[in-house]
Amino acid sequence: MGNPAIIQSSEEKVVPTACCSHCGGQCVLKAYVRDGAITRIETDDTDEPQMRACVRGRSYRQRVYAPDRLLYPMKRVGERGEGKFQRISWDEALDTVARQMTRIKDTYGPASIMFKPSGGDISWFHNFRLYDRLLSMAGGYSEVWGFFSFEGGVFASNVTYGTVATSNTRDDLLNSRLIILWGWNPTDTISHANTSWYLAQAREKGARIVAVDPRYTDTVSALSDEWIPIIPGTDAAMLIAMAYVMITEGLHDQKFLDTYTLGFDKFKDYVLGAEDGVAKTPTWAEAITGVPASTITQLARDYAGMKPAALMTGIAPGRTAYGEQYHRAAITLAAMTGNVGVHGGDAAGRAYSAGYGPFPFMKLGRGVAGAPNPVEENAPVRKDGIPPFKGFFRRGRVNVSEVADAILKGRSGGYPADYKMLMLVNTSFPNQFLNLNKSVEALKSESLEFVVMAEQFMTPGAKFADILLPTNTFLERNDITVGEATGFYAYMNKAVESLGESKSHLEVCVSLAEKLGLSGFNEYTEDEWLRGVVKGGPDIADYDEFRKKGVQKARQDGPYVAFKEQIEDPAKNRFPTPSGKIEIFSQRLADKNMADVPSVPKYIETWEGRNDPLAKKFPLQLITSHIKRRAHSQFENIPWLRELQRQAMWLHPVDAAARGIEDGDMARVFNDRGQMLIRAKVTQRIMPGVVDVPQGAWYNPDPQGVDRGGCANVLTRDRRSPGGAFSSNTTLVQAEKAPAGSQG
Repeated sequence: MGNPAIIQSSEEKVVPTACCSHCGGQCVLKAYVRDGAITRIETDDTDEPQMRACVRGRSYRQRVYAPDRLLYPMKRVGERGEGKFQRISWDEALDTVARQMTRIKDTYGPASIMFKPSGGDISWFHNFRLYDRLLSMAGGYSEVWGFFSFEGGVFASNVTYGTVATSNTRDDLLNSRLIILWGWNPTDTISHANTSWYLAQAREKGARIVAVDPRYTDTVSALSDEWIPIIPGTDAAMLIAMAYVMITEGLHDQKFLDTYTLGFDKFKDYVLGAEDGVAKTPTWAEAITGVPASTITQLARDYAGMKPAALMTGIAPGRTAYGEQYHRAAITLAAMTGNVGVHGGDAAGRAYSAGYGPFPFMKLGRGVAGAPNPVEENAPVRKDGIPPFKGFFRRGRVNVSEVADAILKGRSGGYPADYKMLMLVNTSFPNQFLNLNKSVEALKSESLEFVVMAEQFMTPGAKFADILLPTNTFLERNDITVGEATGFYAYMNKAVESLGESKSHLEVCVSLAEKLGLSGFNEYTEDEWLRGVVKGGPDIADYDEFRKKGVQKARQDGPYVAFKEQIEDPAKNRFPTPSGKIEIFSQRLADKNMADVPSVPKYIETWEGRNDPLAKKFPLQLITSHIKRRAHSQFENIPWLRELQRQAMWLHPVDAAARGIEDGDMARVFNDRGQMLIRAKVTQRIMPGVVDVPQGAWYNPDPQGVDRGGCANVLTRDRRSPGGAFSSNTTLVQAEKAPAGSQG
């Protein structure tokens, strides 16, 4: 039976699908196919609201047909990192993986197998959960916990709300009078389809938009009325000073706090200085943040008075040391102003998306169900673990920031096991991990006996694998994705056959399960699985019609508002916290008795900040932004997108002049962990004392070990925040004009 979604003509067919490449969009695409090849890609042109794709999705044809696609299984024939490989058959590749897995498990125990996945393509079926099931059924493995992107927000939302589902849908921004974009740049990061479109409409309706960010981003330029630059890592201090203004001027919503929250009085004692003798005034915060006290005071008054108001907490300020406190402080301000659970407000949990339910359109099936992992199932509860966000990324005992350290030290370093095998899926290790040079050391370590990676390109990390398994792209398989923040489903129809011998994740895992002698791993076809996924949700009555159209809008009566039920009827709808309320004070944290994980939101000064003694040697604060041409490290090798933006370090003219650096010069950026040569972009669009090296560029070391690819993680530190936040924006560096021979 043919695919009903494909529109045929005499010359070409049009295949509806959607982009899901981890930029946060899930935007609609139409692939035009002639003679089995994609000829061009267009985006949504149906009824409003259209889920229109950005430049990344529209360039995807170049990704499918990139000359450096991995199309065949490969085995390493040189040293790890040299990139020397030989083509082998799938049988040999899978036999090798199965044999090494079995040997290592039998010799060292299943905990010696470490599996590190990430999002990759954000879809409901072809994802890392297939490998989770496979490894669990094969005896178990060591998990890695912690999201790169928003572990600080996960921690804070779970502590305070008891869930990560904290955001309204984007169309509710049209009900806001004030929108504060805190460390959020959706014109580049997308943050789900149509976010910028709704922000533009809200502004046209009269909403005031204020951006708090160390950089004057494109979002500030195009969508904001005011830019407030702030020193990185100090966001919690500004938020807490805003709370001081509200409390001392009687602007906070005491009735809301009394009805829906727990522990505000304890937070108030901290803010007013009753706890430690230091009043958290705007003047106090000005010295920390660099934001004038008058600006802090006015924003506090506006946020408390211009209701409803949406505090949209971007996740970049949470990717810092103690980034959890930024998120907890923002949530507290949302409660203090009564902007939780109301149209036009926002719970300030995290602005990335609407979260993981309880939306009607999120109640789809989860694809292949995971199997219990014997290694982690009965492991001791982590002291810093916060229920109820259980499941993947929460059970493991090695944090994502500590993978290299765990491999190098194992049990002698206090980790639960000595790690002998590393499986990597949908993740770019070491490129996207902190302290990249330490990760390279771990990959080259003799103690790590086997590395297998499922990949699409010869990435910097792929060069360290012993076996490479080529996986296909989303245009070469069927799947489903969900637009969380705008309320739609998309069917990702297969447009072309898989190139070369690349396989889907399902095909890889089914074949490997057979090699391992596992029974019961999979009983269904891809189509049967996807039909089961759709059957689990209330919005899609006809699977075949959904597949044909490619898009199904969620059935909603107006914008979705997180916690609306709890606010309208608290007696019947408790918050999923131990107290049933918004927990500004957390007894769970108090019981843990961890000084750097306080029971109420507090400002804690970061390591490698402006007051760190290390700043005398490395006086510039590094941030690692996201840019239009990449989705993390994806799309880095696409010619169209490389032409769009040059990888460059932003620095302020004051800092450039002090170093003799002019716009376009090659600069040497360095600290004790590594160094790079990168083009300088001298601009007033970044505050003095701060430099920005956009994350995701591919590591490319020269023979002396100096990175020439512009990979920010050669400079970052592999120390996690106490609640697990990925601290990629807490780094001190120095910059200088590169030697004459490096210019050009």
